[in-house]
Amino acid sequence: MVIATHVVFGTYGFWLPNDPRGSWSTFVGSRELYRFGPATKVNETRSLANRPHDQQLRQAAKDSLKFPPVVLTGRQALAIAAGFRQASEESGYLHFACSILPEHVHLVTRQHDRNTMQIVAHLKGRATQHLKDQGLWPDVSRPVWSRGCWQVFLKTPADVERAIRYVEQNPIKDGKRAQSWPWITPFTP
Repeated sequence: MVIATHVVFGTYGFWLPNDPRGSWSTFVGSRELYRFGPATKVNETRSLANRPHDQQLRQAAKDSLKFPPVVLTGRQALAIAAGFRQASEESGYLHFACSILPEHVHLVTRQHDRNTMQIVAHLKGRATQHLKDQGLWPDVSRPVWSRGCWQVFLKTPADVERAIRYVEQNPIKDGKRAQSWPWITPFTP
């Protein structure tokens, strides 16, 4: 039985469907991006971020995007957190950990009646609304988020605790401060 989910979703341009390290995508929707290869579908449930790859090729693919890849500022991260809090209060989502990084988000979320994709869509929607309301996203034609998400289902308390540690350490590994959000619920097995 699934008790929580570790969810990762990126900003626009962070992890492309044809990333040479692999992706969960089955197609590449852009002709310009397809020049760099077809989707690199994998079924891994562990991070592929540290796999060796051709960084120049990956950057060239990112340069072919319609818009530049999104890299969030600290102020934008605060607005996003406010959007996540609003969505969570609206629908009763409980999160055990969250890290909002410049190019992606990690969440450990308790199982809910809604599926993970619906929850993530709700979180992204409210986060984008807060960015726009605070004047931190003036170009409404430019997407904030990539499509979909990566998810790992957590079935034991040990799985949940391991995912929480990973999410909490993620900003520190990236050279940033630990994050503490008031809407995070402590996990009790």
